[in-house]
Amino acid sequence: MQELNPLLHSQLRLAVMSILMNVEEADFVYLKEKTESTAGNLSVQLDKLASAGYINIEKDMSGKRPRTICSVSDIGRNAFVEYVEVLKSYINI
Repeated sequence: MQELNPLLHSQLRLAVMSILMNVEEADFVYLKEKTESTAGNLSVQLDKLASAGYINIEKDMSGKRPRTICSVSDIGRNAFVEYVEVLKSYINI
């Protein structure tokens, strides 16, 4: 049996990827609200996903406030689909 991708097996990273798989992009505030995580924890997990090439992060300004926009990359999309397929094999779906 294949091993589950440890990068995606984290609850918060899996939640972020699940959200991003269903939207074109999401900002940091939206992800923080949807995942009910702290800003610090979310920031660390987004960095891990970005370092792996699973998400793209763009930073810009919205008025005087910084804005962080995240989107899933092709690599991330493929990794997520593979993760779901492996998970299905564990539960015989």
